[in-house]
Amino acid sequence: MKIKSAEFLMSNSNVIKAPKDRIPEYAFIGRSNVGKSSLINMLMERKDLAKISGKPGKTQLINHFKINDEWFLVDLPGYGYAQISKKKRTIFQYFIENYFKEREQLVCTFVLIDSRHDPQKIDIEFMHFLGENQIPFCLVFTKADKLGNSKLDQQIASYKKKLLSSWETLPVTFLTSSATKLGRKEFLDFIDGVNQDVAKDFK
Repeated sequence: MKIKSAEFLMSNSNVIKAPKDRIPEYAFIGRSNVGKSSLINMLMERKDLAKISGKPGKTQLINHFKINDEWFLVDLPGYGYAQISKKKRTIFQYFIENYFKEREQLVCTFVLIDSRHDPQKIDIEFMHFLGENQIPFCLVFTKADKLGNSKLDQQIASYKKKLLSSWETLPVTFLTSSATKLGRKEFLDFIDGVNQDVAKDFK
């Protein structure tokens, strides 16, 4: 897939106000500081499409971007950042949960995982939430350039082993690096394939 256009459309905290266009939608979510904005910018080949901040927890709304006038990329607030107030964390959880349960256009969620870290309880719990609500998702390991090949293989194997203790099969997995553009082609080819598969559902 070639990215011809990537346009910011809107931000909101209410799924009812999200765009009405009947086109496929892909959500990006992960723990705060997982490298979500950098990954989105790398995929879109834009430096500032998604705002990058040195302060985790910057994204606090549902952000819709229209790509190639054919599909939506949705940048969601990160979870698990301790310095965000308890009240805000509750609000995030409420509108994020509503988004996943009510957004009919959503065809796949990309759950971002920092490849440098061991399996985190909050990530596993979020994946269980998606599974329980029959929301398709993929695993995206970020910052792969930060580790040597041996350590990287070890980390990913550890994560997969953890998941297989409670899941029968593993979701589609991507290995990415915003610095080296690792995984970009595979990522966009996957989206292109899903778009073709679900095209009849959006007519």
